[in-house]
Amino acid sequence: MEATGEDRASGWPIQDVARMAGTTSRTLRHYDDIGLLKPTRVGSNGYRYYDGGALLQLQRILLLRELGLGLPAIADVFQHQTDPVRALTRHLEWLGQEQERLARQVRSVRQTIETVQQGGELVAEKMFDGFDHTQYKDEVEERWGKDAYAKGDSWWRGMDEAEKREWKSRSEGLGRDWLAAAGSGAAPGGDEAQGLAARHVAWLRSIPGTPAAGAGGDIKGYVTGLADMYVADPRFAANYGGEAGATFVRDALRTYADRNL
Repeated sequence: MEATGEDRASGWPIQDVARMAGTTSRTLRHYDDIGLLKPTRVGSNGYRYYDGGALLQLQRILLLRELGLGLPAIADVFQHQTDPVRALTRHLEWLGQEQERLARQVRSVRQTIETVQQGGELVAEKMFDGFDHTQYKDEVEERWGKDAYAKGDSWWRGMDEAEKREWKSRSEGLGRDWLAAAGSGAAPGGDEAQGLAARHVAWLRSIPGTPAAGAGGDIKGYVTGLADMYVADPRFAANYGGEAGATFVRDALRTYADRNL
């Protein structure tokens, strides 16, 4: 169904929005049912219509879904991060980084195809450009030294795929719990947030090479420094739903460090 000129003036019909966004009318109706995305108006024919502000909200939903956030977590983000321009600016920074990484992968795969077709010799370094889990190598070495990076890298390479999946699942679970706590209005210094902070520090201690893992390291400085970075760096803030969620995590970790480290 195509919208008439009158419809366009007061919003796009749900079918058009679903088509433009690459989703379904059923999904949009579900977003309405759970209060995540309300239509601007409902016509006499029962059709839902969405104006520019609603489309902006939908764009943010889709971006956050790309980051792996569930719908309850996205609702929490919207509750605490009300400035869409600021939020989208951070999303844009992250997308730019992803664009650069994916472009490197495209070039790498294209080069591999061409080399195989021509019977040439594969160059390992070029084959894996854009796939490198060591992309933060220089940053880690600058902050915590070459030994820290080397130990962490060796630890990660030494795990099998099942162990890596388990560790990632643990990390994602911690992130979800942080988002839920921030969305519930919990106090950073309260029991729930401090329990999460204790889990977070235990998680950091499990990573070899970090100041949190070795005896005699400046674990308090390490934890509070990371906490500050979660807010300052959009790559990290995205893991906690944006700046508001990251600020909650930072405040909870700083309180925990002051009390326990």
